[in-house]
Amino acid sequence: MTSTDPSKSTQTNSTPPNSTPPNGGGARPVSVLVSGAGIAGTALAYWLERYGFRVTVVERAPELRGGGQPVDIRGDALRVVERMGLLEEVRARRTGLRGMSLVDGEGRELKRTTEWTASGGPVGGPDVEILRDELAELIAGAAGPGVEYRFGDSIDTLVQYRDGVQVRFRSGAEQSFDLVVGADGLHSNTRRLVFGPEADYLHPINTYIAGWSVPNHLGLDRWEVIHPSGAGWHCMAMTVRDNTELRVFVGFATDEPLDRMLPRDRTEQRRLVADRCAHLRWEVPRFLEAMWETEAFHYDVVAQIRMDRWSNDRVALLGDAGYCCSPFTGQGTSVALTAAYVLAGELRAAGGDHRTAFPAYERRLRDHVAANQAILELTAGLYGSDAEPGDDGVPGDALAGFDLPGVEMEAAFRAATAFDLPDY
Repeated sequence: MTSTDPSKSTQTNSTPPNSTPPNGGGARPVSVLVSGAGIAGTALAYWLERYGFRVTVVERAPELRGGGQPVDIRGDALRVVERMGLLEEVRARRTGLRGMSLVDGEGRELKRTTEWTASGGPVGGPDVEILRDELAELIAGAAGPGVEYRFGDSIDTLVQYRDGVQVRFRSGAEQSFDLVVGADGLHSNTRRLVFGPEADYLHPINTYIAGWSVPNHLGLDRWEVIHPSGAGWHCMAMTVRDNTELRVFVGFATDEPLDRMLPRDRTEQRRLVADRCAHLRWEVPRFLEAMWETEAFHYDVVAQIRMDRWSNDRVALLGDAGYCCSPFTGQGTSVALTAAYVLAGELRAAGGDHRTAFPAYERRLRDHVAANQAILELTAGLYGSDAEPGDDGVPGDALAGFDLPGVEMEAAFRAATAFDLPDY
């Protein structure tokens, strides 16, 4: 049995077999199941365990996921990382890019800057750009021994009772928890089970991004290279892991139906990307060939999740599952880190009472999330020109605004630092 309509109560007056009342009259810690071992999920687990909750993290992948894009930590999120005792390690792992170049279809450099990069913002500023997988590893490694991980599994069904949530996992195991938090990303399974179909909350902008790792055969040194090709197409490559790897990203826009553009099979995703990008020049053909040889591959639509509320009784959503900002805002990770800190803090302040904690969590964060999601209106047009490419494979307006970040970056910085981070 699953709940698919938030307007319908999922509570009953009974208690599932073999369960105990929440808190056991204060004799046992509140148990929380966190779905998803990404940055939001691992950060929430860190704080909850620190506050004395009993935490289980279920993750569909067999281990912490590798690959993924570089992410930015700025503003209040840096303070959260500092309070976790991880700021020094995070800064040591930063990508450390020195600048970026714009190249044409033959690889000729048209422009360069050492002032900022498209992926990380101002060079030498206080913000930290780090690989998503490395950040998740650091956070998971910092958590205490009270966090249990269930890798290679996921939630199959959940039923909310008066005194808890009964969960059946895909593995067949069943267990009751006091609370469940869905931190399972843009295509959240938890959200679907409790709040209904994804289509009710997903707001795509008809742009798709694929990313994967290749060896640094270009010999770049802490550098980022962008090749725009017009009509919404672009390719970006940046050095990571002490210049040993390149993270390559291609993006393209299309009005084709979402279901046609998002095959579930990874091989089909690679085939779609290869077909769509076959006409691109510069190093793209070589990148596409290497795409078939790497496990570190990710493909998805650029979208936001917008919801009127982020909780339904004993189940709450965190990060992209409840309010994805989209990669084009550069704020998803910072919002997730801040939100995990606030959600855990409100649960601690409420003594584990979700009836108080979940509404307080949303009240504190709703305006902050809205400000960060609004950045998409300013940044979406930066990742591919609608102009047709010239003979050099670059649209004529691609050079405009290349030297310095514009108002969209200023908006991102304001949104990142406007939140009043509470003490718990």
